[in-house]
Amino acid sequence: MKKYIFITPEGTTSSPNGEEIENLQVIGIVEDVANENEGLKKLLLENEWIIDAEFNVAEFICYEIV
Repeated sequence: MKKYIFITPEGTTSSPNGEEIENLQVIGIVEDVANENEGLKKLLLENEWIIDAEFNVAEFICYEIV
């Protein structure tokens, strides 16, 4: 079974001095899945806040963690 990390370019974060900065944000990590598609399904099922926050799932970037 495999482990994946999902990140997104959507959103911003604040620097220590209060400026908004564009960056990549970690959406989540899933384990014990066969492939990326299964990982995305598991991520969304276990984290309803992703859809509630209106993230665009098509923007997600996925990397296998080895």
